[in-house]
Amino acid sequence: MLFEVWAPAAGERVELWLEGTGHPMAPVAGRPGWWGAEVPAADGARYGFALDGGPVLPDPRARRLPDGPGGPGAVVLPDSFVWRHDWPGRTLRGAVLYELHIGTYTPEGTLDAAAGCLGDLVDLGVSHIELMPVCPFPGVHGWGYDGVAPWAVHEPYGGPAALRRFVDTAHGHGLGVVLDVVHNHLGPSGNHLPAFGPYLTGTHRTPWGAAVNLDAPGSDEVRAYLLDSALAWLRDYRLDGLRLDAVHALADTRALTFLEELAAAVDALSGELGRPLFLIAESDRCDPRTTAPREAGGTGLHAQWNDDFHHALHTALTGESQGYYEDFARAPLAALAKTLTRGFFHDGTYSSFRGRSHGRRVDVTTTPAHRFLGYAQTHDQIGNRALGDRLSGSLSPGLLACAAALVLTGPFTPMLFMGEEWGAGTPWQYFTDHTDPGLAAAVREGRRREFAAHGWAAGDVPDPQDPATRDRSCLDRAERSREPHARLLAWHRELIALRRTHADLADPDLASVRTAYDEEARWLAVRRGDLRIAVNLSPEPAGIALGGGPESRVLASWEPVEAPGADGVLWLGGESCAVLADG
Repeated sequence: MLFEVWAPAAGERVELWLEGTGHPMAPVAGRPGWWGAEVPAADGARYGFALDGGPVLPDPRARRLPDGPGGPGAVVLPDSFVWRHDWPGRTLRGAVLYELHIGTYTPEGTLDAAAGCLGDLVDLGVSHIELMPVCPFPGVHGWGYDGVAPWAVHEPYGGPAALRRFVDTAHGHGLGVVLDVVHNHLGPSGNHLPAFGPYLTGTHRTPWGAAVNLDAPGSDEVRAYLLDSALAWLRDYRLDGLRLDAVHALADTRALTFLEELAAAVDALSGELGRPLFLIAESDRCDPRTTAPREAGGTGLHAQWNDDFHHALHTALTGESQGYYEDFARAPLAALAKTLTRGFFHDGTYSSFRGRSHGRRVDVTTTPAHRFLGYAQTHDQIGNRALGDRLSGSLSPGLLACAAALVLTGPFTPMLFMGEEWGAGTPWQYFTDHTDPGLAAAVREGRRREFAAHGWAAGDVPDPQDPATRDRSCLDRAERSREPHARLLAWHRELIALRRTHADLADPDLASVRTAYDEEARWLAVRRGDLRIAVNLSPEPAGIALGGGPESRVLASWEPVEAPGADGVLWLGGESCAVLADG
C-alpha cells in the first residue's frame, strides 16, 4: 500500500510508523514537499508519521481516527465496503431538504441509529438529508464545527463505514444526502496540521484565529488538501452535495478563488460520475454572485442559504427586533414580501446591525429561485439563542403552521430542521465536549459573557460542557403521536405532497411571484401561478381579497375554511393559513 504525506516542514527525514514499526519514507520526485513509502497494510492497521525523529502524528488525510483527532490513523482500504444500491442521484431543483444532527437525532447519537429512522423522512416527503459536520472533534458530543480532520468521520458516530452504511440506506429509500463541511477554520484542539506545513497563515485573521491558508505561500497544496477532501466525500461516500460553512469567512485574495476552483471540480466530477452533484453555500454577504455561473463572473456554486428570508419570517412570527432582526422588524410583512419576490432584503440597503449598506440586487429574471434555500429554523438560528429554544417554545400551533406554509409553498428550496415537522418540544442547545479543561472553561465563560450582555443571568445559560445540555437537545420521537405534534406532522406532510404534485410550487421563476399584505392586520398572500397561499398571523379573523371568486378551490387549510365568494374575499381564522387553486 502506498503511503504519502505532504510535509514541507520536515527537515531531513519522515518516517511512517505502522503498527509500532518505523519505515523510512523518501521524497516523491516532481512533488516538492511530498514523502512516500510503499508498505503492506491491512484494513484497520494503525499508522502515523514522524518528522525528523519527533512524535508520531496522525495523517492529515487519514480516513479514520479511531482514538480521536490526536491519535493515530487507521487504514481504510478502498474496496472494504460493498454498496447495495445503485444511485442515479437527485437534483437540487424540486428538492426539500432536512437538516439533521447525528448526535441528537436519536438518543444513541450514531449514524446507524439515525439510519434506522429514515423511513420517517420518506413518509414526510423530503428529498435530501443535510447532515451537520461529521468530521472528528474532541470528545464525544458536539455540533461538529470544531473538527480538525476534514478527511475522516467522527468515530463515536460510527466512523467511515457507518457513514457509507447511512448513505447506502438513504439511497435505498430514495433520499439524497448532503454533508456540511467546514473549510474556513480548524478546531482549537487536536490540530497537528501546522507541524506538517503551512496549513494556516497569519496573513489573515478570522473569528477563530489564524486563517486557513488559501492565498499565502504553500496555498496550492492546502487548496488541494481541501478540494480533494470535498471530492472524496462525493465520490467515495457517494454523497449528493456539500453545504459549505460560512464561505464569507474564507480569506482568499487570489484571482481564481478557492470556491470557483471547487465548483469547477465538482461540476467535472458530476460529469464523470454521471449523476448530479451540488454545492450549497452559507454566506452572509447577500451576494447573488455566490451562485451566478462562472462564465457570468460568479463563483458557480449551486445554491445558498437565504438568512434574509428567515429573518423576515422570524420577525413577522415573533415580533423580535434585537440584533440583526432590527431592520426586518420595522415592517416585517413588507420585508417578507420583498424576500419572497426579490430574494434578499438587504440588496444594497442600509443595515443597522452592520452600520453600513449591505448586499447586492438579485436579477430575478435570470436567477432561478431554487438557488436560494428558505427556512424558518436552522441549527444556527435555534442553537445560538441563549436557551436553544425553538419556535415551538413560544408560538401557537397555528403560527407554526403558517411558517410551514410559507416555507414549503414558497419559491425557494425548502429546508426543515430536524423535529420542526412535528413542532418538537425539545430545545436544541449549544453543547461541547472539550477534553482540554482550559478550553472547556473558556467556552463556558465566553458563552455566559455573550448572553450577559443581553440581560441573561449566568446561571440561566446552559453549560455547554454539561452532558445534560446535549441530552436535552435529543429529539423525543414519542411526541409525534401526541397533539398538537401529530397534527403539525400531518400538515407538513400535506404541504410537501402539494409541492410535489403542483408544478407551480416548484416553478423557479422568481420574477413571477406576486404578494399582497396588510402590515396592521398581519396577513400576507402569495401568488404562484394558479395557486394562492394566504397566512393570517393575527389572532383575529381576517378578510383577504384574493380574487378568483367562487371557482377557487381550497387545496389545504390549517383550519376549515370556505373558498372565496363572488367578491373574491377569503375569510381566514386567526393564526391560520390556506392554499387555494384557481378554477
